[in-house]
Amino acid sequence: MATATSDGSSVIKPDHAAGRKHFIFSQEHEDLRESMQAWVKNELYPHRNEWEDTYWPTSAMERAGELGYLGLCFPEEYGGQGGDYYYSLVRAECMSYSGSGGTNMAFAVQSDMVLPPIHLLGTEAQKKRYLEPGLKGEKVGALGITEPGAGSDVAGIRTTAIRDGDEFVINGSKTFITNGPRADFIVLVCKTNPEERHAGITLFVIDLKDEDGNLVPGFSVSAELEKMGMHASDTGELAFEDVRVPADSILGEEGKGFYHIAWELQGERLVAAAGCHAGAERMIEKAIEYANEREAFGRPIGKFQALRHKIAEMATKTEAAKAMTYATAWRFANGEYPVREITMAKLNASRVACEVADDAIQILGGYGYMKEYEIERAYRDVRLNRIGAGTDEVMLDVIGRSYGL
Repeated sequence: MATATSDGSSVIKPDHAAGRKHFIFSQEHEDLRESMQAWVKNELYPHRNEWEDTYWPTSAMERAGELGYLGLCFPEEYGGQGGDYYYSLVRAECMSYSGSGGTNMAFAVQSDMVLPPIHLLGTEAQKKRYLEPGLKGEKVGALGITEPGAGSDVAGIRTTAIRDGDEFVINGSKTFITNGPRADFIVLVCKTNPEERHAGITLFVIDLKDEDGNLVPGFSVSAELEKMGMHASDTGELAFEDVRVPADSILGEEGKGFYHIAWELQGERLVAAAGCHAGAERMIEKAIEYANEREAFGRPIGKFQALRHKIAEMATKTEAAKAMTYATAWRFANGEYPVREITMAKLNASRVACEVADDAIQILGGYGYMKEYEIERAYRDVRLNRIGAGTDEVMLDVIGRSYGL
């Protein structure tokens, strides 16, 4: 900002705490950020430790639906708020204040992975049955892609849906399914033509529970999985044995499921990138707070050049990752389909978040390794981002092939 001097000239001085104007966020976005961030801090953050042992409660999602936070980018006619794509980034960033990567992951599955393809591809009946209650948080959804023998190679899935008259009969299994053990419905990737690879894939949206809350015949949760991190999120292995669903359960076009899910993954990866840079910012804040309070050799450790430079490196990498995510989001929101840059943003942000987590633990030293300071949880939680929604190796291959290699 400019300030007057004694000779009448002005001097520009930096104000690092000042608010910023932004090329994608309007005042409406910032108003949402303020209100949602307050809700996360007041109603989710206090339970972050409890939910590591009990999982997040479905009532928390119902509360998010009541406040309109699940439907920010969906049309008002289905119970959404009618906002633009940037609201999904604001939501992902606000959720970073929960202190619980598992809770954040579960909510993102609902709002950014399961409901968007239903909105884009679903019939009116499907939107009434799944989208509307999903936006209210009354029904929890899951996304069924990964199998014990197929993950990144989506075309290699073996779960089949074979037509029998006016029905399809589903057989197979899915694993690593977030929200799977509690889900009311699932967007399920199946092979309707097992002889084909990409052309044989079809999406279905089906109920996993009946109106009384009982599992539908033939469906079971074969295992609840224990994980390195994301403990607040229930993750399951799901089994389908002669599960019969009506033919109108198809989501989108039969045989076009690979292309439908490829579109879904782009939005998922961009939101994951936003969650990663926001999570990194929260870890940097903890590191700075500790560096200002912890003393060694008669002064705060943040005054030592080695740690000051480490924090500067962490902040610079995070800011660069954020800028790339925002620039790519602008292109996506303006009708482009920048797969290469989305892939780069997700790859870079997830790596940066893991690097920042490691550096934050180093700054806190022994305390960083203790559960009390919660950096160790962030370290465990954030690591999944380099695997989920496409591993680093798959991201690199997508990028490399985009250059004709």
